[in-house]
Amino acid sequence: MKSNVETLSPTRVKISVEVAFEELSPYIATAYKALASQINVPGFRKGKVPAAMIEQRVGRAAVLDEAINSALPEFYGQAAREHSLLVIGRPVVDIKEFKDNEKLEFTVEVSVRPEVTLPDFSKITVTVDNAEVKDEDLTEQIDELRARFGTLHTVERATKTGDFVTVDLTARIDGAEVDGGKANDISYEVGSNRMIDGLDAALIGMKAGDIKNFETQLVGQKDDEKGDVEIKLKAVKERELPPVDDAFAKLASEFDTIAELKADFTERLKRVKSLEQGAQARDLLLKKMIDDLDIPVPDKLVADEVHDHLEGEGRLEDAEHRAEVDGQVRTSIKSDFLLDAIVKAEEVQVNEIELTEYLIRTSQRYGMPPEQFAQQLQDAGQISQLVAEVSRTKALAGVLGRVNVVDKSGKKVDLEALRPQTPPAAPAESAE
Repeated sequence: MKSNVETLSPTRVKISVEVAFEELSPYIATAYKALASQINVPGFRKGKVPAAMIEQRVGRAAVLDEAINSALPEFYGQAAREHSLLVIGRPVVDIKEFKDNEKLEFTVEVSVRPEVTLPDFSKITVTVDNAEVKDEDLTEQIDELRARFGTLHTVERATKTGDFVTVDLTARIDGAEVDGGKANDISYEVGSNRMIDGLDAALIGMKAGDIKNFETQLVGQKDDEKGDVEIKLKAVKERELPPVDDAFAKLASEFDTIAELKADFTERLKRVKSLEQGAQARDLLLKKMIDDLDIPVPDKLVADEVHDHLEGEGRLEDAEHRAEVDGQVRTSIKSDFLLDAIVKAEEVQVNEIELTEYLIRTSQRYGMPPEQFAQQLQDAGQISQLVAEVSRTKALAGVLGRVNVVDKSGKKVDLEALRPQTPPAAPAESAE
């Protein structure tokens, strides 16, 4: 096999391949076997039909087509490896010449990963928010704790945000009650926005005994259709929060005074704010590199991904959404190219423990047992994607330690102090 590569752009190449007929022989033999298993000829067992009879039945051309279809990916892959091409996306194959007992010539146009020149990380500065605990942050934490120990009291007034109500709901479409669309004695916090769209707005101002109807989107309806929901307000309750004093501290925590409880919350919030600085620094570093570096993106790859995305949403004709998705896809591809370049340059390796930890965290986000999640990834052939994602995350975290990180007040942020500290191994006992 002979091959050469023509660079069409930083992200696009044309591979020209010439294959001698002798190199096609194994694929032709396989094609005969495949066709023999599909043909029934009286007097011959299935799969044992002679080649001459196969050609008589389907033609020599059909055999060669079968062989070429099998051979093309192999020869294309071999050529890509010989020229050290990191191909991505869908190749476009064009058979230029093929004659029986002669040679096969074809070309492949395909997108490739561009070369990414990495910056000097020590010269990069990112500015993060100050890790300060504001009064309102502390108040929010205290109020959340107070809410857990609050008591509800029935009130005779109009409903307002924050109240707890008891309601009956009935959903109808075109006057007919929806299957499963009736529920009684539902307890709901007004303003939580945890149920049907429009419910919170409808409840505001209602009093116990009131009945109100409103239109909203119901499950199973088309986007331009509305259903009718009837709500009957049965009770309005107001939550009374305990006072912020020492008695509350003793009730809600292990502390004896409210001052001790506030001090504990303050330290916890400082830690959270510091961790947020680390996450913010990571995101800002990635964004800065993407913005500053000239990372070419294959237009064909972008177009394919955008098309697949819009087709899945049924929005191929939505030009505004297309432009939005196009930008998102380009940024995502640039991010992958950049992080993969860092992985290669830093020679990042991922161990089994890191993979397991990442798998557990990800499975929790999907609400699945880790074993089930891992099996789904394996069945879908996505284990390599998992490894790539962990490698990229590790690579970015690694170079972040070389970046200058300061807060908005100009103070240097020590990200190393945020890393989990591995306790030193216990000294081995000497053998007696």
